[in-house]
Amino acid sequence: MSSTGDIPAREGRTKVVVVGGGFGGVRVAKALAHADVDVTLVDRTNHHLFQPLLYQVATGILSPGLIAPALRRVVKKQAHTRTLLAEVYDIDLEKKVVRALAPNDQRLDLPYDYLVVAGGATHAYFGHDEWSQYAPGMKSIEDARALRSQILGAYELAEIATDEKERDSYLTFVVVGAGPTGVEITGQLAELARYVLPKEYRSIDTRSAKIILLDAAPSVLPPFAPKLQKYTHRRLEKMGVEIRLNTAATDMDDDSITVKGPQGVDTITARTKIWAAGVQASPLAALLAKATGTETDRAGRLAVDPDCSLPGADGVYAIGDMVTTVDRLPGVAQVAMQQGTYVGKLIANRAKGDTTTPAPFRYFDKGSMATIGARQAVADVRGFKITGYFAFLLWCYVHVMFLIGWGNRFGTLFSWVRSLRYARHRGHRLITVTGAHAVAKHHHEAA
Repeated sequence: MSSTGDIPAREGRTKVVVVGGGFGGVRVAKALAHADVDVTLVDRTNHHLFQPLLYQVATGILSPGLIAPALRRVVKKQAHTRTLLAEVYDIDLEKKVVRALAPNDQRLDLPYDYLVVAGGATHAYFGHDEWSQYAPGMKSIEDARALRSQILGAYELAEIATDEKERDSYLTFVVVGAGPTGVEITGQLAELARYVLPKEYRSIDTRSAKIILLDAAPSVLPPFAPKLQKYTHRRLEKMGVEIRLNTAATDMDDDSITVKGPQGVDTITARTKIWAAGVQASPLAALLAKATGTETDRAGRLAVDPDCSLPGADGVYAIGDMVTTVDRLPGVAQVAMQQGTYVGKLIANRAKGDTTTPAPFRYFDKGSMATIGARQAVADVRGFKITGYFAFLLWCYVHVMFLIGWGNRFGTLFSWVRSLRYARHRGHRLITVTGAHAVAKHHHEAA
């Protein structure tokens, strides 16, 4: 059974459907706040997720609610905008209808005059999708919560382990991928082991935990300037992190990961592996590619025109991590946000009858930055290479200002100040026996 997802009919108003409540989708809705259009924002979750801070949820610094405000709250002041909790499974370009499935299996038909697809990206395991069960990544709140349980559960199980090899396997953490996400989660793992947990356990010394960061690239933070790469490398090693470059994962299971590097093949016994090595476009990209008869690139991304419109599809735009452009823009939040604002304004002008050819989208690069640990970061801002504490303060300012809602901003700042002031306090480390059990179950089944 299907039903229409129309907002109650309003004569003469343009219908806009936005798929995806991430950075791009929300910016489209915001740009249409004062336009004479009806907007339907549809997402399979009910919240807008600030993904750059997911690793802080996974390591107990922030609570999920601080980085994931409800979508309804985000657009509550826009009377002509509504949100739907549903998953898009089909897009009929000929009839201009988006088809989605609600949580109760009700099928929704969402007609549109303009469609913006901002489906984002998911993990890429380079042809080894089976590795996802051994080395989870972070793209959702559920991912971060599960990873937090796995990380903290490993220490709990190490505390009660009677076999030394088993204890060591719980106290070994391997991060695959030395880009910004990999560096940031690695730095926080080192902080946990060296500063947060040592006084809380009696049978183990958490400072003996082995934190390994590996990447097939020849340096950490490959997109950054050499000066920032070298600084990050030194800081991580000073924190006790073992860095293996020019080293790729070749196999893994519950208990270990096999890698191939300059010294040959090596198998590392480790219960906790974290994937930060790559992403691929949302399945919605493949759906649109099939509908238009176009192809996607190796990462599953769609090619779009300079105005972010989809070739061969009237009134359809695609933005963010699921698309590729002529100038090969990076898959970062800033690109999606700027594209969202651009497309939203373009549609608002179209709704007013403006048929002129729009100027192509131009990305303004505001810089790149990454934290290494408490009080340490690197930043490349408009050519200025900044390291250390000042870079950390700059990182804090930029990220907190991009959060939605002053309550979330103040809450995040409070959590950061508390974690810095009180021996790197982590106030969100709740796990359960069930969570810890998930870390151990495969080991006991194998035994």
